[in-house]
Amino acid sequence: MQDFSRDWQLDDALIYLNHAAVSPWPIPTQQAVARFAEENSRTGSQRYPFWLGVENKLRQQAAKLLNAPTANDIALVKNTSEGLSFIAYGLSWQCGDNIVISNQEFPSNRVVWESLAGIGVEIRQVDLLAGPNPEHALTAACDQNTRLLSISSVQFASGLRMLLDPLGEYCRRHDILFCVDAIQSLGAEPFDVQACQADFVVADGHKWMAGPEGLGIFYVRENVRDRLRLTQFGWHMLEDIGNYDRQDWEPAHSARRFECGSPNMLGIHALQASLNLLLTIGLDKVGQAVRENAGYLMERIQQHPRLELVSNSQPERFLGIVSFRVKQADHEQLYRRLMQEGVMCALRHGALRFSPHYYTPRRQLDEALERLL
Repeated sequence: MQDFSRDWQLDDALIYLNHAAVSPWPIPTQQAVARFAEENSRTGSQRYPFWLGVENKLRQQAAKLLNAPTANDIALVKNTSEGLSFIAYGLSWQCGDNIVISNQEFPSNRVVWESLAGIGVEIRQVDLLAGPNPEHALTAACDQNTRLLSISSVQFASGLRMLLDPLGEYCRRHDILFCVDAIQSLGAEPFDVQACQADFVVADGHKWMAGPEGLGIFYVRENVRDRLRLTQFGWHMLEDIGNYDRQDWEPAHSARRFECGSPNMLGIHALQASLNLLLTIGLDKVGQAVRENAGYLMERIQQHPRLELVSNSQPERFLGIVSFRVKQADHEQLYRRLMQEGVMCALRHGALRFSPHYYTPRRQLDEALERLL
């Protein structure tokens, strides 16, 4: 297995298995932020034109990450919740419309839709474990009143990886808008927004993309962009950006229309550096290494009599999240002990969750499992 650790400088006392929560930054990202801070403190905004170039590079990288048709389809938002809110409160709903989601969603991809109940929109939560085909369960819940299907590409607690292409094909065929919360897969494997035919894709940068909190990517398909009513307004979302004397105005034709005010330039420098690293390595290589690490953990867990795998181990059904239980263990106490010992992990739905990235050494996976018992 290739050694990718040279780009990371984690404390030797840590075993970092929590990239599904908040990722550490790689060395190039730390260096980019340090350079930006030094420039800002020494010369202020003198290099602002260069900074705008970094912002443009980030949009182009995000488009490449998603295989979007153009960088004009990309907006830079504060987080996943903001992007989902743009959709929820940008679309025109009718009483009796319904939205289909799963019963495993992180609150970001549930609460925003539930907030529409007051205007008569029905939320249908589908049990993804009710049968052998989670995608069929979702589409079976759709009917002539379904306006939107929203699903996480990978479920945050179980690690269940969804097959997006058949969902997108179904939604396009039945004139249903398709929204993907990609926070648990973007940066961990190749993503093809054109193949899955998503209308919207949203993801924070602070998990598998190894960027900062407070900056995310919002993809909006060009043909549906005008269907979202704008809910925020400001100078940065104008088509004729920079012309401060102009009295008449129109929203940007691109997805920048969803960015109302000044950009998070510090976050832009950080995320641009992180994506540059991932794209330089290649998402195919990153994805292969992420799957190998998760697969190795699953194999070790299934071999141990005291461990019970929660995540689905079918090759097409997992990516980087491995959830499991320890028989006859107090998981709250076990989680606290692991964290105190420097094994960075999570506790979700009563199970321990390990989420190693592509660079995580195999020896650390073995050591983390040894500390469990």
